Formats: sequence, structure tokens, C-alpha cells
Amino acid sequence: MADYDYDVLIIGAGPGGYVAAIRAAQLGLKTACVERRETLGGTCLNVGCIPSKAMLHASEYFDAAKNGAMAEMGIEVTPKLNLAKMHAQRLDAVGGLTKGIEFLFKKNKVDWLKGYAAFESADTVAVGGKSYRAKNIVIATGSSVTPLPGVTIDQKVVVDSTGALELPKVPKRMVVIGGGVIGLELGSVWRRLGSEVTVVEFLDQLLPGMDMDVRKEAAKIFKKQGMTIKLGTKVTGVAVKGSKATLTLEPAAGGAAETLEADCVLVSIGRRPNTEGLAIDKAGLELNARGQIETDHELRTKVPGVWAIGDVIPGPMLAHKAEDEGIAVAENIAGLTGIINHAVIPGVVYTWPEIAGVGLTEDQAKEKGEIKVGKFPMLANSRAKTNHEPDGFVKIIADAKTDRVLGVWAIASVAGTMIAEACLGMEFGATSEDIAYTCHAHPTHSEAIKEAAMGVRGKAIHI
Repeated sequence: MADYDYDVLIIGAGPGGYVAAIRAAQLGLKTACVERRETLGGTCLNVGCIPSKAMLHASEYFDAAKNGAMAEMGIEVTPKLNLAKMHAQRLDAVGGLTKGIEFLFKKNKVDWLKGYAAFESADTVAVGGKSYRAKNIVIATGSSVTPLPGVTIDQKVVVDSTGALELPKVPKRMVVIGGGVIGLELGSVWRRLGSEVTVVEFLDQLLPGMDMDVRKEAAKIFKKQGMTIKLGTKVTGVAVKGSKATLTLEPAAGGAAETLEADCVLVSIGRRPNTEGLAIDKAGLELNARGQIETDHELRTKVPGVWAIGDVIPGPMLAHKAEDEGIAVAENIAGLTGIINHAVIPGVVYTWPEIAGVGLTEDQAKEKGEIKVGKFPMLANSRAKTNHEPDGFVKIIADAKTDRVLGVWAIASVAGTMIAEACLGMEFGATSEDIAYTCHAHPTHSEAIKEAAMGVRGKAIHI
């Protein structure tokens, strides 16, 4: 250590970076973590996963009270929206969790280097005018919002996901550009609070990358909830005048243009890796065609001693993927065997109902060979029916010869929690029969997973 300031220096304190830092310190490595924000936790805790869930949860209660769901159960109320207080509870959740990470850094003796990091060489980075040399450097800089060419985000009329969390009042009309996870979640928040929401998606279905049955069913559910869905449509322009925006749209395949007026436009067309300003060329690295840093299965870059994890490398841009990689990279640096199975990473959309999936879609599985599919509707699940939550289904895709589960997809009020069972089963190489013959508590939503598994072999009971 005479020649190094740290065993491990991690750039970025998001879900991947802060987890890597804590695990490295637990393993006895002298560790520092660079973070430019005033608080730890990255996009996820500050302006992403956590605050959006706070708003989703609160808006679900408001919607249930306002639109009759509670009245169906004999609870009659007339709600009044206090948006300022709703924002306050969001900020309180964020504050508590970010302070929790700061406590964990102190507990595990992780040094927080405040500021921007830039490589000076493969083992040295500059932070706040000072150089730090480390035996291992982990790039965990995350991602940021992908801009829409020709559209300026002013965080007033035209907003990104951060601005959409902080709107001071409910917009009368909101247009969401992009029918992916973030756009649908934030669009759902403001739809429930009273906004007229239109989602514009370039592709012919919502939620790119998910199973086609899920994508089609999701569109039906969102339409039933009051959203306007424009599929196969591209935005060719956004003009802002005062507090209003006028969007110009046309069919993705070509055709006549139309205009759409809005009080708020949410640009949500994806995210891109954060590498600008890192000077990775000085470390001997370059980016691939998608702006990512390539690594091997151990999360090493091509430069010895330089590692990368999370949104900045290929794979789904998900906090839990980054966290698992953070643990794995720390253990690999320490000489242990850090493992992450990139084939079993769940994806969840925290709308109402939730949408979740893991593994292969039906189309992807068919490309690999013969399959069998079991599908069970939540309408036939006793707990969902009792709770007035009839929308959705569970779908299990299995190899026709081995019966091994290849993919699980679900739409249900608690699909994000249910999918953990599917992940665990797939991690252990479960067959549909293994799940079908595992006793599930009654009455629970998870019984729908058991029934879908039974359905793979034509044995479902309740349909």
C-alpha cells in the first residue's frame, strides 16, 4: 500500500457503486467512493426508483379513494389532494435512505471523496484538484436521460423523469413520449392525480423487451384506466409557448401529421451511460457503439486493475443488476469468486397492477426450440378476486423436452414481489413440475404461479 492511496476506488455511489464500496470494505480492502452529489445513492435513491415509488404508492391511495375502489369495500370518503405534502413524504423517504448509506459508509470505514472524477492514468484519478492512486478502480457512474433530438428540456413544460417527480401542480394534459417503464410509471402517477395522460410510443406495442402477451395486455389495462395510448407514432417536434406545448406527431411508418397540445411533456425515451468527463481514454479504455464500457464475466475491463459495473456496461439498466454486480466485483477484487447470473435478472414495472418478468419471452424461447406454456388469469386467483384485483395473469414458459423453466411473466397487483419466486426457481434450474408440486399458501396471489406451472402440463385446477 505504500504506493497506493487505496486498494479500491469506486467512481459513483449509486446502487452499484455504494454496494461495491461497502462489500470491499467488509472484505478488508481500503476503500474510497467518489460521488459528485451532496447525497449518496445515485439516481435510484435521489431521483429515480425510490422517489417514484413514493409517488406511485401515495397516488394509488388517492385514486382508490377518489374513483370508487374503496367504496366497493364499504369505505366511503371524499379525498382532497395535498400535493405539497405528497412531495414532502417523497423527500422524507429519500432523505432517510440516503442518510442510511452515509451511515453505512462511516460504519464500514469507506472514504467518501466528494466531487467529479477523471482518469489521469489507469491507476490514478483526479477528484477536486487532488490525485488519488488505487490498485483497483471501479467505474460505476450509472446513466442519465437520453435526450430527444430537437427537444429542449426546461423542467417546467418539457420535463425528464427528474422534473416529472417535482411538478408543483397537476397538469391538465400530460403527454409522455416513450412507452417504456419510466414513462408509464410517472404517467400513471399523474393520471391518478387527475391529469389527462397520452402516451406516445414509436413501436407497435408498449414496454419493449417484455413478453408480447404482457405488452398487449398492459396496453388494454392502461386504456381502461383512462390513458390514451398512441402506438406506432413518432414525435417530430415540440414547440413551447408560454406554459403550453404543441407536439407534432406522425405515424412511424409515414403518413399524415397531427398536433397535440399539452401542459406538460415528459420525455422518457430511455437512458444512456454516463462516461462524459471521465477521460477514460487516459486509462486506455474506449466505448462500444452504444457508448458502453465492455467487461468480461468477472467485470474486468481490458485494462488490468480497471473494472466496470451497472448501467455503464452492457445489460439491463436496473438498480438490482448493478447491486449484484457491485457485490461480485468487490469479491473478485478480493480474490474470491464473485458471481452474477445475467440470465436471471427480473424486470418490474411499478404501475397498477405491477408488471414483472424474468428470463426469455415466448418469442425468444421459440427461437431456441420447442416449448410449452402455462397461463393462469388473476381473475381466477381467490386472493386477487377477493381484493378486487382481477387484472392480469401469470405465464410460465418451459422447455418442452426438459420441462426446465425458461421465462416467467406476470401482471398482478404484487407481481414485483411474486417474481422473486420465479427467479429463485430458475436460479436452481427448476422445472415447471418443481413449481407445480411446491405447496403455496392459500389464499395468496402467488398461487397463480403454481397454477400457471400446473398449466404447462395441462394440470391447472381453477380454470
